[in-house]
Amino acid sequence: MKIRIKGNSIRMRLSRSEVARFAKEGYLEECTEFGSNAFVYALRRVEEGKELSAGFADGKITMIVPASTANEWTTTDKVGFDGNMDTGSGKQLYLLLEKDFKCIDPAHEDQSDNYEHPDISCN
Repeated sequence: MKIRIKGNSIRMRLSRSEVARFAKEGYLEECTEFGSNAFVYALRRVEEGKELSAGFADGKITMIVPASTANEWTTTDKVGFDGNMDTGSGKQLYLLLEKDFKCIDPAHEDQSDNYEHPDISCN
């Protein structure tokens, strides 16, 4: 699972096996360690709700996905979902959840578990 944070936006991208695990378990978590501290980010399915939301507590960002959205995303070719969450301070937090595609350009990371990029056709 990858996370990208820029200003008031959070994007999470999942590989094929991560999408399958999320479909089965309803929860994924990653951790980046900084010595005795850690940055944790998670994806959690909930039964209630209709829109993506997120929370931040104890050094962990959790993106919350309603079950209906999670089910559609994990069982179809739908690439992703997005939405804006009111932060309560007159601002919005943009949330984006996507399937991770293989890069068109050469990359220095293992992409074998990523989805085939839709802009590439094999002849």
